[in-house]
Amino acid sequence: MQIDPRGPRFGAAITTLVLATVLVTRSSWLLAAQALVFALGACGVSPYGPVFRALVRPRLGPPRELEDAAPPRFAQAVGLAFAVAGLIGFVAGLTPLALGATAAALLAAFLNAVFGFCLGCETYLFIRRLQPGRLQ
Repeated sequence: MQIDPRGPRFGAAITTLVLATVLVTRSSWLLAAQALVFALGACGVSPYGPVFRALVRPRLGPPRELEDAAPPRFAQAVGLAFAVAGLIGFVAGLTPLALGATAAALLAAFLNAVFGFCLGCETYLFIRRLQPGRLQ
């Protein structure tokens, strides 16, 4: 499946705001909500997608090119792993784990939102290159 690469970047901008808010408020409930967003995104159903398509994309025009959906989906799964680690930290009272995992997810979202550098996507491509007979 091919997607507009600006969609995940829009989602990363929202995610950046959400995760920054989690760090400031230390809200485990907000982090749980973001974990759900990551889980849905990993399944290919981004909650921010309809917002992007309805409100943002019409103002931008069509994309110059499309990209494979697999790397951003993998990135969402990585974000989910960090969000779950953060939630475990909050629930277990391990504040450094909670804040560290959340901060790591925030950094990745920020890099994508501001610079268009998807750390999870690049990790996906790196892993694919390591597999024999793949993306040589």
